[in-house]
Amino acid sequence: MEVIVKLRHDSTEIEEWRNLLLIYKFALDEINTKLKILNEEFQFVHQHNPIEHIKSRIKDPSSIKRKLQRKGLKMTIEKATKHIHDIAGVRITCAFASDIYKIYDMVSCQDDISILKVKDYLKEPKPNGYKSLHLLVEIPVFLTNRTENVKVEIQIRTIAMDFWASLEHKIYYKYDKAVPEYLIDELKEAAEMAQYLDHKMKRIHDEMMMYKVKEKLEKTRVII
Repeated sequence: MEVIVKLRHDSTEIEEWRNLLLIYKFALDEINTKLKILNEEFQFVHQHNPIEHIKSRIKDPSSIKRKLQRKGLKMTIEKATKHIHDIAGVRITCAFASDIYKIYDMVSCQDDISILKVKDYLKEPKPNGYKSLHLLVEIPVFLTNRTENVKVEIQIRTIAMDFWASLEHKIYYKYDKAVPEYLIDELKEAAEMAQYLDHKMKRIHDEMMMYKVKEKLEKTRVII
């Protein structure tokens, strides 16, 4: 009899987690749709798309529970929704560092998106060289019988920053966070090189745009 009760309890708990994560999926759908629309509009108006790629993910229940455990909290849905802010996450990659703040401005101007917290690792990188702009936002999800305000974490970084972060994550996972000192130094150097690459590519892009403007002006003068 005890086994049957346990199975029923587990089944109910699984269903509750599924319902919760479904709501977070809806929140991601809302955010992704908004970002795609904003990107297309920006491309139409300015002939430049600030967003190169969008990737979204939802933490699975086991990851959420482990994070609650590390925080010394009960492993319940109520604690998860209150204390775990990255259950739903969106990663945006863009070509240039200047695009990061353009995307931030576009997101913050949306009437139904509330910016709860901003962590600017561009102005103040982490000691290991990590750079990115983190936003914690809240967006309403309209269900059949209620409206849920759902938190979503948005990370915005350049392609070079994203490549560096991916490599850093793999190294720390490989060494179970006990990374040799020489590799940490290599990572810091790679972060500096990624920053140099970002600046270099931006200068090349700006020169190209200036050339296009001059070329257009020259053609206009010829016509006149």
